[in-house]
Amino acid sequence: MKKYAIIKLQGHQYQVSENDEILVDKMSEGKELEVLLFVDGDKVKVGKPTLKDVSIKIKVINEEKGDKIKVFKFKSKSRYRRHRGFRAQYTRLLVEKISSK
Repeated sequence: MKKYAIIKLQGHQYQVSENDEILVDKMSEGKELEVLLFVDGDKVKVGKPTLKDVSIKIKVINEEKGDKIKVFKFKSKSRYRRHRGFRAQYTRLLVEKISSK
């Protein structure tokens, strides 16, 4: 069986295991993650609401931009046209170690 955890980071939940890379919304320094569930083989720990004895070490790999989203509004016969673009900012994280006490 695999060792993994469910974490909450910036209002989103992710399933992570060791040596996984995850792509999250752009993070500022000092954001803490919360461990909600931890599974190690047959042992399952469920937090109420979080687990304090499970620690996850993460490392910021880089910050990157997502694909460009183009929005174009058009109304016929009235000369109304609007063009707007958006590009999301992401942070790529590496889960180095998941440890439980």
